[in-house]
Amino acid sequence: MLRDAAFYIMLAFLFSHELDAVRRHEWRVLPLTSFLPDRTAAQLFIWMHVPLFFFILWFSKESTESSFAAGMSVFSIVHIGLHWIYRKHPAYEFNNVGSWLLIVATGTFGALHLLLLGF
Repeated sequence: MLRDAAFYIMLAFLFSHELDAVRRHEWRVLPLTSFLPDRTAAQLFIWMHVPLFFFILWFSKESTESSFAAGMSVFSIVHIGLHWIYRKHPAYEFNNVGSWLLIVATGTFGALHLLLLGF
């Protein structure tokens, strides 16, 4: 179904963005990790994704019509705004077309998912 595909494509872009986030040292921008030594913050950032991805996958398995799935799609749109706000942070490294394509594509497919849900 198109709705399901939109949701799972959104997740694929989100997970790919998170791979890019490691390359772009996102922990240097985030309030929870930016004050830590770089090596510590990097490891914490990476390891925090294990429970995060588990949580996302676990709660996504029931249905792409669930409140959780809709919430993930809303977050994918808000996520674009967060990156827009942080774009001038001195440690922000998502300043290239590839990174922004991942960010915007995540939100675009999240919006499509919501539209197909009837929002």
